[in-house]
Formats: sequence, structure tokens, C-alpha cells
Amino acid sequence: MNLPLEYIEKMKALLGEEYDDYIASFDEGRFYGLRANTLKISPAELQEKGVFSLTNVPWCNSGFYYEGEERPAKHPYYHAGLYYLQEPSAMSPAATLPIEEGDVVLDLCAAPGGKTTQLAARLNGTGLLVANDISAGRAKTLLKNVELMGIRNAIVMSETPDKIANRLPEFFDKILVDAPCSGEGMFRKEPDMVKSWDEKMLEFCQTEQAKILEACAPMLKEGGMLLYSTCTFSPEENEKSIGDFLENHPEFELVPIEKKNGFVSGLAPFEACARLYPHKLKGEGHFLALLRKKESDGVKAVPAEDGKWTKQMDAFADFAKDVLKEMPKGIYKIYGDGLYLLSEETPKLDKLRVLRTGWMLGTLKKDRFEPSQAFAMGLRKEEVKNVVDFPLEDDRVIRYLKGETVEGEGKDGWTLVCVDGFPLGWAKMQKGRLKNKYAVSWKWE
Repeated sequence: MNLPLEYIEKMKALLGEEYDDYIASFDEGRFYGLRANTLKISPAELQEKGVFSLTNVPWCNSGFYYEGEERPAKHPYYHAGLYYLQEPSAMSPAATLPIEEGDVVLDLCAAPGGKTTQLAARLNGTGLLVANDISAGRAKTLLKNVELMGIRNAIVMSETPDKIANRLPEFFDKILVDAPCSGEGMFRKEPDMVKSWDEKMLEFCQTEQAKILEACAPMLKEGGMLLYSTCTFSPEENEKSIGDFLENHPEFELVPIEKKNGFVSGLAPFEACARLYPHKLKGEGHFLALLRKKESDGVKAVPAEDGKWTKQMDAFADFAKDVLKEMPKGIYKIYGDGLYLLSEETPKLDKLRVLRTGWMLGTLKKDRFEPSQAFAMGLRKEEVKNVVDFPLEDDRVIRYLKGETVEGEGKDGWTLVCVDGFPLGWAKMQKGRLKNKYAVSWKWE
């Protein structure tokens, strides 16, 4: 690894006698990880299937290491949303933030969606999750991962933090900020990141981190908690960013993070924070700081979204009567020609750039309803009347994922196609043949 001389000097000063161990970690190679999507499958069930060589990630109870030569992204279970591919240390922020069912949670710098999907799994279908990324392009990738994992209770946005703060004051119980940073902790995993490292980048990242943290302060409720994380070692982007924020916001306090599984204390006087080094654990570099808001800003409550059933929605009721065992509960809303199901906690989101509000059920066209890919992924096999369930080894699984028409048995009409009981998408049964309705942009290649 050809590291910049200036970076080497900084790391020698930071690590002292441990510097040689850090450099030696580059020869070990990176670690590969995936996380069971507990909205669909338990970690034990995924491991028992035996399709990959899985060993536990100690700081994330749904996380696993897998062997580098394995290709879990080219497996039907990936297309069923049973797991998310994620670097092991990157699982630590969402595992450390103390999520409780029913919480209203914000993932502010969310793309491509690893931490968002982890937070959603911890909410277990309750409360509300707002996932935001300022980049519209990256937010589209985030949206696909939200859909793939079958998340029903999420809002996906592409907005600036300050605009969200203005619109949603004291709205969130928990906020996760995986801040833009110089990426020093990822040099082993992504060597190309070394090329962009310099002092100007450090300064830019510090400025952005300060802006983001400043926007978070008014968004948290009294007693709410914020988890700030980076994948860098730089004290300027870690302890200094937190110290500057606390100096400007005495209503916040640091909450100690337990030091185990290779986590070590932050630099003095911020020992409550945690640092993850690649020479101390099986993962890349990370920094974690957990803060709690002690006092309220005393602002008015954010208006909630409301819904009213309209005649146009009757087409969905007809579909549900034929295909589903019961109607999903929530707030039904039409945006454009799309029908969505919203959580009760959903706020009014006018004047914000929103890609998706809630669970997209499908499109309403004249007097008919056509179900979406997101709807299929958020359902469970037991909730649907008409199901074709292929075993993993059946060649029709891959053929379906490639968009082909396949044979099947069942009643004519809309049918949920599954692999080993887990939904993949829709098809329309016609005389023993399944007319493929799998999302074109998701097709197996």
C-alpha cells in the first residue's frame, strides 16, 4: 500500500507503538460481511441454510463474515432480500444506536442503505424511519435497497439537512449520522481512496460535518439520541468535530459506548467515544460517538399526514379481496398514479424532495390496480392467497429472475412468486403459465 508520507506521519503520531501492527493489517486483506435481514429471516435460520460459510460478527447480532471467494450477490436469496452485503465495521453504528420499537428514526446520510436497512430491521415494522441522502442519484440506490429488504415504514428523501431541520423540528427519537469523511479507515478495503486524501479534503469534510451536526440539534426530541460515525482515523474529523458541537450545544451530553470486541476508547478527553482499528478487530476503521439531548427546544408538534379513502382506491380493494388474505392497515394516499400505505407517524412533507413516502403498493390505472415490486417484497407468503413457491434448486427460480415466462400451478390471476417461502415478485397466472411481472430494472444478469 503506497500511503502518503504526511498520512504516515499522522498515523505514527496517533498510534505510537501500534503503528507497525496497523501497517501489518494491510497484508491480511479485507474482511467480507453480510447482515441477515431480520424482517424476513433470523440470523440462525440464514446460517442453518448452509449456502455460505458464515461466522458471527461480534458487535452485530445479525452480522456475519463470509469467505471472499463466495458470491452472495449472485444468489436467489439476495434477490429475496434475505441479507444485505455490508462491511463488518460498518455494521457498528446502527448496532450501537439504542433503537426501540416504535421510535421515529432519521438516517441522515443514508445511501446506499446499509445502515438504513439495519435500522429498519431493528424497528421491526414499527414506528417510522426517514432515510435521506443529499445526492439524488445515490438516493435512488437507497430506495431500491429499502424496497429489496421489504421495508414498509420508511420515507426516502433527497434533501439538505437544514431544510429537514426547518420542516421537522423535535420530531425524531433517534438520529444516525454517518458523516462524509476522508475515508482513512477504508484504505485497505478501497485503495483508490488513498489518491484523494489531502489536507484540503480534511478541511472540506470538517466543514460539512459541522453543518450536518448543527442541523441535527433541533431535530431531536428531548431525551433523543444521536449516533455520529465516520470511517476515518482523523482526530480533526472525529473527537474535534464532536468537541466543537458540544461546546456550541450544552443541551447535549456524551453517552459512553461499551468497549468490547476490539473497540477502544476515543482520544482524551472524549474517552466515551469508540474507535475501531483494523489491527484490533476483523474489520475496517471506524469512529463512533453517542450523544443525548438533555433539554427540549420547546417547539410545536409537527403536523401528521392524514388519509381519506377515495373511490379511485376501490380498484385496490378489489385486488386485495382476490389476492390478499386481509387488507394492510395504515394511511392510504395517492401520489400521481401511485397508491401508498403510510405509517401513522408520517408527518406532512410538503416543500421537501421526497422520493418515496411509505410502502408503494402499486399503480392505479383507470379502474384497475397493478401491484408494484416493492409491494411484493414487503409481503409475507402467509399474507397472500395465490402463491407459487419454488424450491431453491428449481431452475425456474433463475428463469423467473431473468424475466422469463415459467410454468406453474394455481388459480389464474395475480400470483406471488417465492423461493423457499420468500417473495421474489409478481406474476400473472394464465392456464398454468406465469406471465412474468418481475421489475425490469431488477432482472438477473
